[in-house]
Amino acid sequence: MIRLRFAPTPVGHLLVGHARVALANALFAQRHGGHVLLRLDDTDAAHCKPSFAEALVQDLQWLGIGWDAMIRQSERLALYTEAADRLKQAGRLYPCFESPEELRFKQEQRRKRGKPTIYDRAMLRLTPAQRAAAEANGKRPHWRLRLSDRLLVWDDLVAGRREVKLQSVSDPVAIAADGTFLPAFASVVDDIETGITHVIRSEENAANAGVQLDLFDALRARPPRFAHLPGLSDDVHRRLGRRVGSLTVRSLRADGVEPIALATCLVAPALEAAPESLAALAAGFELPAGTGAQRFDTARLLRLNRQILATTDFASVAARLPGGATETFWLAVRGEIDLLSEARGWWDVVSGTIVPPVMAGEQLLLRAAQETLPAEPWDRTVLTTWLAQLGDATGRHGQPLLAPLRLALTGEDSGPDLGALLPLIGRTRAANRLQIAAS
Repeated sequence: MIRLRFAPTPVGHLLVGHARVALANALFAQRHGGHVLLRLDDTDAAHCKPSFAEALVQDLQWLGIGWDAMIRQSERLALYTEAADRLKQAGRLYPCFESPEELRFKQEQRRKRGKPTIYDRAMLRLTPAQRAAAEANGKRPHWRLRLSDRLLVWDDLVAGRREVKLQSVSDPVAIAADGTFLPAFASVVDDIETGITHVIRSEENAANAGVQLDLFDALRARPPRFAHLPGLSDDVHRRLGRRVGSLTVRSLRADGVEPIALATCLVAPALEAAPESLAALAAGFELPAGTGAQRFDTARLLRLNRQILATTDFASVAARLPGGATETFWLAVRGEIDLLSEARGWWDVVSGTIVPPVMAGEQLLLRAAQETLPAEPWDRTVLTTWLAQLGDATGRHGQPLLAPLRLALTGEDSGPDLGALLPLIGRTRAANRLQIAAS
């Protein structure tokens, strides 16, 4: 069976780019009948917080992403210790006592001499006596993985053929001096133990692939297939107001973005309409080809979201609408908003107190509008009746008549059908707004 994993580090809220990786894993698994593991990479106790882990789970569930099992790296330290012991015995992990300052000094000296700034493996020449002396002086080593000296070639499911000369790469730190297992090391141990067959992740992790493949080999395990998704390019949009690099799923959810709209925007750039569910999205899901960045098009996201909201029934959104909002109100506005949060503004228009702009040059029209304002009760036909009477009184018809009335009654020059809004606004509010606009 195909086995995949999504492995976020709970140091903040789920970013849009990470959500794209999670979706790719979930949809690939659905398409191919695979198994998905949610793994929280939380070995860094100083920065990983339970509240962020809980928020990550909530955001994934909101997106509709499920998983077959969940594990936490913080609960698997014995597994990493056992793997590390085997590598130490095989001479593939070796202790290093340089301080960060010493390492920076070494790098600077190599740079000045025009040499590559990779680690010089000086600690491989450490004698048992020198190690004992360092430990006696209170020094605790960090442990590096001794990479093999070979050209490593592999086939990436997205980027195609890739290679790395391991002798040009610094031996990576696998265990910090405080005993913390670094993610690149713990991840490989977990992938082996959980039987992961495919690793779908972002391009920013591609630099680790060669090192991790060498580590799989050192642990005598068959590596998974790698697929590195190209990055998302920035597309700043005024109404969302944030760059894609810092855009979180939680913030989009608060703005009123629907989960299937976001999912479609992230993993199906060619679709003009969002499907009904993730299952439908999975049916046509394919990994992207090539390494070119995918544009995160917020204008498209808003367009997809508007399409979804336009057909969403009242029961599905009632709990997220302003208190007191009715089905009649929702049916009036749902086809004219991009984000559900915009419903709040229109609820204020029909049930609250807004101050329209004073409309210089339109006093005669607005006073005539007050004089011809029909008596209640009102229904959706009231606007047609009123416009006919007002048109006869002023000689204005069509948009030249409707546009100033809309601005005076709603404070906006565009929006939902005024005929649907007017009965919700009511005669008292309408008369008061016309008077303010005419003053």
